[in-house]
Amino acid sequence: MSHTAMVALRPFTTVRSAANKPPPQKPETKTQKFDKKGQRQSDSSAATNSSNNLGFGKKKKEPLWQCIQNCGACCKLDKGPTFPSPEEIFDDPSDIQEYKSLIGPDGWCIHYEKVTRKCSIYADRPCFCRVEPDIFETLYGIDKKRFNKEACSCCIDTIKAVYGSKSAELNNFNQAIWNTSSK
Repeated sequence: MSHTAMVALRPFTTVRSAANKPPPQKPETKTQKFDKKGQRQSDSSAATNSSNNLGFGKKKKEPLWQCIQNCGACCKLDKGPTFPSPEEIFDDPSDIQEYKSLIGPDGWCIHYEKVTRKCSIYADRPCFCRVEPDIFETLYGIDKKRFNKEACSCCIDTIKAVYGSKSAELNNFNQAIWNTSSK
C-alpha cells in the first residue's frame, strides 16, 4: 500500500471509531453564579433560577391555567377513543358510575346547557369536573409544580378534539392562558 493511501484512510478510521465512543464528559468544575445585585448564589439556587431563566434577567413565560367562558369542551364527556375511558381514569367504581351517569345521549354532560354554554351545577359539580392542583395530583399523579402546564395541555387537547384546532374557543383559551401567565 502506498504512503498516500495510508494518509487518506487514516482520518476516516479515526472518525469512524470516534463515532462509536460516547461523548467525553465535562470535567466537574464549579462555576460561580451571581444574582442581579452581584451577590454570589449557591449552586442549588443558581440551578433553580436557571430553569426558567432566558438570560439577561428575562424569565421564561409559562401559561397560567384558567377556565374561559363560553367553552364547555370539558363537558363533552364522551370524547371518543383517543381519550381515556372512565375505567382508565378512575380507580373508584363509584366515580366510574357517576361519570357514566352524567353522559347524555349526545355525549355531552346532562348538566351542560348548550344554549348558555354553562354548567347548571357548576358550584356543586363532582370533584372530577374540577381543574385544581389537588384533583390533578389525586387523579393523574401530576404534582402542583407541573399543574399549570399539564392542565393547559389537557384543555388544549380537549378543545381541539371538540371544536377543532382553528376554533374560536381554542384561540380564546390560548389568549387567556398566555396573557395572564407568570412572567
